Amino acid sequence: MKIQKARKELERCDSSGHNLCVVATFVLVHGSFCNSGVWARVAGELALRGHRTVAVDLPGHGLGATVPLAYRCPQDVDGLAAAPSGMAGISTSDDIALVSDVVRRASSLGPVVLVGHSRGGLTVTAVANRLPELISRAVYVSAWCPAGRTVSEYQELPELAEGLLTEVAAIAVGDPGRLGALRLNWLTGDPIHLDAIQRLLLADGNREELLGYLQFHQPDEALRIDETATKVDPETWGRVPHSYVRLTEDLALPLTVQDRLIKDADELCPDNPFDVHSLASSHIGFQLRPTRIVDILDALPTS
Repeated sequence: MKIQKARKELERCDSSGHNLCVVATFVLVHGSFCNSGVWARVAGELALRGHRTVAVDLPGHGLGATVPLAYRCPQDVDGLAAAPSGMAGISTSDDIALVSDVVRRASSLGPVVLVGHSRGGLTVTAVANRLPELISRAVYVSAWCPAGRTVSEYQELPELAEGLLTEVAAIAVGDPGRLGALRLNWLTGDPIHLDAIQRLLLADGNREELLGYLQFHQPDEALRIDETATKVDPETWGRVPHSYVRLTEDLALPLTVQDRLIKDADELCPDNPFDVHSLASSHIGFQLRPTRIVDILDALPTS
């Protein structure tokens, strides 16, 4: 009798047909140069709506980051250019291994929704390639999803020229080949450089919000990308339901590039096209004001 009662309890549904007892776990993957902290407001809002959330720190990020002393105030820019990088030797392969482990553990609790932002989309794609049976839905929020081309090949397309990445190159420090990592000085006090970062990341916000967000940034990012692993495999990734949230005001990953990624994936997997949503937001504005992105995530089918 107890087993039958438990089964009936698990089968209870609300008026829209959603199972009231099945709770999804949202695994949130950050983008370049930051960490799990940037997801704090999104994760909190998801949790308050009844979802489990896990925001991961990719290898070498967050509490695992090695930040050169020269990066701190007062800064020593020359010293920063020469300081060894803790990201040297780390690649997207390490990211894939870490997130795969999180997905395996989370899947034992129920449905897993794997969400990636910006460069985090590469990891989402690779993990969905590897573990399609454990992922209920993959979600890309203005994120990379190479389909039919590698990341390097996409970066040669004219659509990417619309971005402001050349302006952010002004805060690049050191030689990536020697450091074994990309290094940017996010703590710059130069108003011209800050204006460029503002336009790139948070044109719909103010300077105080930008400076607060940049506290979650770290100077180094992994240089090596496994371009084969992070490219859509239609035989595996193509079986996973997937959604794309277009950020229409994004200048870091321009809307034309987002649309190209969606189009290419749909052509590669025509029987399982992207479920597409649009949000008027800059590259990071949605993380500072999470209500609308959580409205989208909360409404997605997870089983």
